[in-house]
Amino acid sequence: MTTNAEIDERRDNSVARAIAYSSTFVAAKAKGAEIWDVEGKRYIDFSGGIGCQNVGHGHPKVISAIEKQVKSFTHTCFQINPYENYVLLAERLNSLLPGEFPKKSLFFSAGGEAVENAVKISRFYTQRPGLITFTNGYHGRSYMGMGLSARMNPFKIGFRPFPSEIYRIPFPDKYHNITLDDTKKAFATLFGSEIEPNQIAAMFFEPVQGEGGYNVAEPKFIEYLRELCDKHGIVMVADEIQSAYGRTGKMFAMEHYDIKPDLTCIGKSMGGGLPLSGIVGRANIIDSVPPGGLGGTFGGNPVACSAALAILDVIKEEKLLEKGLKLGSQIDALLRGIVEKNDWDCLGDIRSLGCMNAVEIVIDRESRTPASELTSEIVRKALSKGLIMVTAGPARNVIRILAPLSATKEIVEEGINILEESIGELL
Repeated sequence: MTTNAEIDERRDNSVARAIAYSSTFVAAKAKGAEIWDVEGKRYIDFSGGIGCQNVGHGHPKVISAIEKQVKSFTHTCFQINPYENYVLLAERLNSLLPGEFPKKSLFFSAGGEAVENAVKISRFYTQRPGLITFTNGYHGRSYMGMGLSARMNPFKIGFRPFPSEIYRIPFPDKYHNITLDDTKKAFATLFGSEIEPNQIAAMFFEPVQGEGGYNVAEPKFIEYLRELCDKHGIVMVADEIQSAYGRTGKMFAMEHYDIKPDLTCIGKSMGGGLPLSGIVGRANIIDSVPPGGLGGTFGGNPVACSAALAILDVIKEEKLLEKGLKLGSQIDALLRGIVEKNDWDCLGDIRSLGCMNAVEIVIDRESRTPASELTSEIVRKALSKGLIMVTAGPARNVIRILAPLSATKEIVEEGINILEESIGELL
């Protein structure tokens, strides 16, 4: 039998050191909310490949769609020989995106590509250079993505210079005492000293910050951004690469706010693990770019588009939006139950939007100082007990939970029990 240790050694000898990993095992198969390693050990998956498995691993309908497409063809390049499932996916996403205005879509391979192309579209449409982003935001690992993103270590250290004309504003965060007034003052300072608003092409924000710590945007903040964008002719771009495709109990997280962005970036669970991302939004803005101005060899790959269409079917047929809301409420209640029955001062904030759940680990609740090392120890301890989780936040002291929307109540309870046991043993 091949062991985890044997493959680890081979990886260390052959794979670039820059590719970090947090797991201590090598995956062999996965189904639903579970993964088994090469030695046969079972794990509960609360990571989903960082938010890519909203319908669960290996859903039969998704696998069937992939197999059917593979038997026809795997690639032609949509710009050379178009295919219908790309068009079908665009039609369905256009119909699902809220807003009484004409919409269009286009597809890429990774979330970072969607962000890059949203920058290109916004700058072309407005003929302006400036971009606004927010503290603790994350928008990818390309150079433009690094420039827009807030996390320095390890994403940005040693890679300067970054793109210019990017301006960062505080993201309101009640738990960390950053108010909407702080945000408004920062905008006033920016527009009065750095760049005039009529030179801003776009504002990029996440309705729920992913890497930033699952900070949920307050409605008044989203309303304020929409007002600013409307007043100054700025393109409002919602980065929903992690929060869309049902993760928050809505197809798009922005549906919780009843505010319509101009462009929405999507990815991750869109392809069910296959590389697929996209932009959906106002047709007049997207179509401002002439033919040939956007594209890519593998963007909207036919196999990935087939998976994406099947995932939309699964979400609808299995009522995963409604189930996601209930599952998120269950996880939130279980986490709050841990706080109530244990005298653990390290459990800071519990927060969620739909099925985007997180718990912030702190030194103590009064100081709210991040407990980064303890958080890492909790995740490692849970992994040794068969639970996969990932961290978030600038200090990596937030544990985020990304259970599939299709997960059973029983498996979720089992996972949260492992989390509680792990914290208890470490304290």
